[in-house]
Amino acid sequence: MARFAVIGLGRFGQKLAIALAMSGAEVIAIDKNRETIELIADQVSHAVRLDSTDEEALKAQGVDKADVAIIGIGQGTGRGFESAILTVVNLRQLGLTQIYARAEDLIAGEVFSKVGATEVIYPEIESAQRWAYKLIAPQIGEKIDFAPGYSLGRVKAPASFDGRTVMDLQLRQKYNVNLVLIKRAENSQKTKEQDGKIINVPMPGTVIYEGDIMMVVGSDADLAKLPQQ
Repeated sequence: MARFAVIGLGRFGQKLAIALAMSGAEVIAIDKNRETIELIADQVSHAVRLDSTDEEALKAQGVDKADVAIIGIGQGTGRGFESAILTVVNLRQLGLTQIYARAEDLIAGEVFSKVGATEVIYPEIESAQRWAYKLIAPQIGEKIDFAPGYSLGRVKAPASFDGRTVMDLQLRQKYNVNLVLIKRAENSQKTKEQDGKIINVPMPGTVIYEGDIMMVVGSDADLAKLPQQ
């Protein structure tokens, strides 16, 4: 299991550190605030109060042995942004090759990339984008992004799809999306033997019923055009 160092325990850092620890990972949680460290100490492998702009202090706590470091230092007030930049530089000096930095805007993210962060996280921007899409396309239960603007989406078959075949629906021709998998809905009009059945290669003659879960691939714009009813 990988060893993670989470530096900066604001709302994002705390939740991330606890989630990683709950998944069984070894987590070193670091913050300058004593109260914050005391609150999280029992929920992670190791919690320590130190200044992450001090390279020697990081090394003394074994941060140089971490596989991945995530910097969640708040940047809105005081010297937070400067501290986050120096922390990225220190981690590079310690030899870490996977450094994730939380940025509050695109300019901050560009700076982090230039000083050595291997990836930038934009929690506020990404959350806003997810909610915007959820509001625009509520029929998409969840989606996995695999390229900018393109996703694998989870869609519950609407009433208008009930009893129609894949060929009848013409998803590729009408909506420019591809159907890759169907999970039969439970407690539907079908026989109970089909409840929860996975059809991983839908054929032209495969019948879709209301409530079936369809996994479809396409652009975010095209997925949003799938009918809701």
